[in-house]
Amino acid sequence: MEKKKSKNKVVLVIGLILLIASVTFGVLIMIGVIRFSPEKTEDAQGVVGRIKNDWDTGLEESDQTSKRGTKIPGYSTAEMNAGDKTLKISIGNPKENKVGLIATLKLSDGTVLYKSTLLKPGQGLEEVPLPQTLEKGEYDAMVAYQCVMLDEKNTPLNGAESGFELIVK
Repeated sequence: MEKKKSKNKVVLVIGLILLIASVTFGVLIMIGVIRFSPEKTEDAQGVVGRIKNDWDTGLEESDQTSKRGTKIPGYSTAEMNAGDKTLKISIGNPKENKVGLIATLKLSDGTVLYKSTLLKPGQGLEEVPLPQTLEKGEYDAMVAYQCVMLDEKNTPLNGAESGFELIVK
C-alpha cells in the first residue's frame, strides 16, 4: 500500500512538472521570447530571404540625403554570375524613414525576381534570393518601392522606382 502511495506521488510530481513546463513554453511562444525561424521571411514568390533588422545603406549622410521626406535607396549597376540564384544587392528601408517599404526587384520586361514582405525602418537584405537563374547578358532592372504607413492596415502611400543595369557574367 505504501509503495503504491509513493508511486502515485512520483507520477503526480512528474505530471505537475510537465504541466508547468508546457504552460511556461506556451507563454514564452505567445509573448515572442521563443520564435521558430526568426530571421526567415517568405515573399510572395515563395522564395526565402534573410531580412536584417540592423540594415544600413552604407551611404554617408550628405545634404542630399539629410533632407526631410522618405529616403529611397538608389542603384547604378549590380553584377552576378550566370546560373546563380542569389543577387548581392542591398535592398532595404533606411532607418530614418517613418514609413514601411515593400520592395519588388524586377526586369524591364516585367519579370518579378523578388518581392519582399514589409520592411520596417532599418530593415533590409544584402543578398536577394532569385526564383530563377539568368542567362549571360545585360538587363535593365529596377527596384520598385511601395511606401506604406506603419498602421494596422499598412495603408498604401506613394511609390518610387530605382532603375539600374544588371550584368550577368
